[in-house]
Amino acid sequence: MPANRFAFFNGAIVPIEEAQISVMTNTFNYGTGCFEGIRGYWVPEQEQLYVFQLRAHMERLHRSSRILYMKLAYSVDELCDIAVELLRREGFREDVYIRPLVYKSDPAIAVQMNGLTDAFTMFALGFGQYMAGDSVRACVSSWRRIDDNIIPSRAKACGAYINSALAKTEALLNGYDEAIVLGSDGQVSEASAANLFIVRDGKLITPPLYSDVLEGITRQVVVELAREHLGVPVIERAIDRTELYVADEAFFCGTGAELKPIAEIDHRTVGDGNVGPISGLLVRLYADLVRARLTAYRRWCTPIYA
Repeated sequence: MPANRFAFFNGAIVPIEEAQISVMTNTFNYGTGCFEGIRGYWVPEQEQLYVFQLRAHMERLHRSSRILYMKLAYSVDELCDIAVELLRREGFREDVYIRPLVYKSDPAIAVQMNGLTDAFTMFALGFGQYMAGDSVRACVSSWRRIDDNIIPSRAKACGAYINSALAKTEALLNGYDEAIVLGSDGQVSEASAANLFIVRDGKLITPPLYSDVLEGITRQVVVELAREHLGVPVIERAIDRTELYVADEAFFCGTGAELKPIAEIDHRTVGDGNVGPISGLLVRLYADLVRARLTAYRRWCTPIYA
């Protein structure tokens, strides 16, 4: 992982070592912030770095801020411009991950969201696969997904990710690659930090947004690709835990995870254990899509270098 050199901090792009906060910062103590994760893809034959769905991510950051009583000082357009300039300054020639973060910057021992100062920072770094291999092994976690009326699922709240970390850690310690988390109703919600799809009888099925899932940008991309590009029906409905065991195919999707087929769930082989036909098509399509190789979807890719 190559070292990054800069960050946007206190209104300017500064050397990364100058982007420092106090140990007393409210967000560090209480998780009172929200963030985004955005990927950029280096395309060597074009000598170009493309950021995928940049604007959609910055729009979601604004929505998360609104839910969490936070005022983001920059418009969506300004955030996109900051990201482009930061990447140009870094000069990356590899795949990257961009992290914008809105946080409560006061050195305040205060368990609240109002009356505190909102700040913004952003950094980027080289980033490869989040989940290694062509497919992964997953387990259903003993940890439940946080209900939207406890911590809002559609906001990428910093503090909420302890729930994800506990589920992921349990999976790793038990020899799996990823966790599948059930909601408070016992129905399938999502992975530790990715949305989930299964395939049954040629149909793509995913939990609905009211299943305490993140309104995933990659999730929506998969829905659109399946329906419009592949002609595969997509159904949003509740999924029982045991339905995972009889699925023909299954895969995770997210900005970090990209599209990752699942070969095994709770020691039960998914399908024949190989990457299924629909999953395989979507994986290849997505890989071309994020690298601006599909003309119809090039609007989703922001070029960085002139």
